[in-house]
Amino acid sequence: MKIAIIDYGSGNIQSVQFALQRLGHNGILSADPEVIATADKVMFPGVGEASSAMNRLQKTQLDLLIPQLRQPVLGICLGMQLLCKTSEEGNTACLDIFDTAVVRFPNTVKVPQVGWNTLYNLRSELFKGIPEQEFMYLVHSYYVPLTKECIAAADYGICYSAALQRDNFFGVQFHPEKSGLMGEKLLSNFLKL
Repeated sequence: MKIAIIDYGSGNIQSVQFALQRLGHNGILSADPEVIATADKVMFPGVGEASSAMNRLQKTQLDLLIPQLRQPVLGICLGMQLLCKTSEEGNTACLDIFDTAVVRFPNTVKVPQVGWNTLYNLRSELFKGIPEQEFMYLVHSYYVPLTKECIAAADYGICYSAALQRDNFFGVQFHPEKSGLMGEKLLSNFLKL
């Protein structure tokens, strides 16, 4: 299986690569459209700020390629947010795959949310074998409100979408590569899609 990890200079790529190695797979780090387009699975991780990340995608024209992908694609953290329509972070136009805006947590909670949080309302093959109320690791200041594309929810002062799915595109706000056995289970499920 050929697994491409989109390399656009936005963090946590090596931890995703190591998680795949623990599952017996090698992920190819690449910004090459040909490598990404011909992969069996595409992983789109990210840590950082939305507008600068979108600028990097635009410079390599990956912003045009990603929405056209037909194989399973998994956006992680910022990667999931960039799959949305817009982000309040830097008033950024994103990839418009998920029809929703990314917004900042209210001032009533400590930002960023850092640490373990439980997921519920799990609805997807991505969560096969993962129980309700399972803990996953998160680090984020912005979130996706509940939407029809939500396949898992979490609470942090407000109920929000912890995972999204539309056709072959999946997004998780949490870091499966840092979420222990259940995070590895989710990655394994993704690779079986």
